[in-house]
Amino acid sequence: MITRRELLRNAGLGAFAASVPAISFAEADTDARLVLVILRGAVDGLAVAAPYGDSKYRNVRGELAIDTPGSTEGLLNLDGFFGLHPAMKNTHDLYRNDQALVVHAVASPYRERSHFDAQDVLENGSELAGGIRNGWLNRALEPLGGSLGQESAIAMAQNTPLVLRGGNSVTSWAPSRLPDANVDTLHRIEQLYAHDEFFAVRLRQAFDSQDIAGNMGGMDGQRRNNELQQWKILADAAAKFLTAADGPQIAVLEAGGWDTHANQGAAGGYLSNRLTALDEALISLRRGLGNTWSKTVVAVVTEFGRTVKVNGTRGTDHGTATAALLLGGAVSGGQVVADWPGLGSNNLYEGRDLYPTSDLRGIFKSILIEHLQLEEGFVTREVFPDSAFIRPLNGLIRS
Repeated sequence: MITRRELLRNAGLGAFAASVPAISFAEADTDARLVLVILRGAVDGLAVAAPYGDSKYRNVRGELAIDTPGSTEGLLNLDGFFGLHPAMKNTHDLYRNDQALVVHAVASPYRERSHFDAQDVLENGSELAGGIRNGWLNRALEPLGGSLGQESAIAMAQNTPLVLRGGNSVTSWAPSRLPDANVDTLHRIEQLYAHDEFFAVRLRQAFDSQDIAGNMGGMDGQRRNNELQQWKILADAAAKFLTAADGPQIAVLEAGGWDTHANQGAAGGYLSNRLTALDEALISLRRGLGNTWSKTVVAVVTEFGRTVKVNGTRGTDHGTATAALLLGGAVSGGQVVADWPGLGSNNLYEGRDLYPTSDLRGIFKSILIEHLQLEEGFVTREVFPDSAFIRPLNGLIRS
């Protein structure tokens, strides 16, 4: 058990408490869990899940093409047509155990190539950047007990991402980046606000939140400068929150650095290193969730894909369709869901990108309706307005 004195030693806790919203986790109508992982920077879906069975694959990908399954550093076979990047061995093991799947040739409704606008569309749930100024996941919280003052969702980040912003109250947590504070100083701060209703409550709630996170509250210099290590730390902390008796049921994680314009690499290199770190964070999340994994869906998405062909700097530029991953014990895994458009020049979007044949909102609708048990009319009307023509993508959630 962690003592109050140990909690006080965590960096910057007094300052953190003053900015934390009320932490009063709601008891949801369902005990299902959802983890949304946003990969910012636009992940190359043709590297994550390569269509090695497409006759055009090796030619159009050039030096970015990865060898077929069975080769040294070759792809990890999925279904005889698609192969997972060799850096994602843990995810592949989950796939083989029917606990992971791939949705390919998927995109949001956005068709331009601005990171800022694409992420806005991905998170606001509309068809336009700036079309709605709150997040679709925040709007989905209302039936889950997410009315103001109760939190059924947590952002594992310093700042709450747009997808969780809105009228329904949420909370956030991230490892402190401040140096360790003096115990006596923090104790004096606690005494100072003992009779202040607002700050005393929030300081106590910060301790409660830190009690769940445990000794992950501070980061030493090595961890602070190691972004890839941070992903695992946040995944481990998310598992603690989602398995706590009074914890949230939804967590949102972010991971940047996926904008591979130069020196992207194929089976090895920059992108491979990041996929390895992502893979390790995902399996760490799975281990931390324990039995809760059986009722969990982890959705890994990005704002858009990348160009089919390699550019002049041995990388890829901003594209359109990409691949999304779903993992978890509640996922109907062991499949690749794709209306594959092909990689021939006549099949590409604007002659350069993987053509989108499914909409990310269809994935999200399926998760909200089939997994979190939200009413379909509510999801179409309130969560994703003007999306009646986008049907939930069936077959993703275990029945």
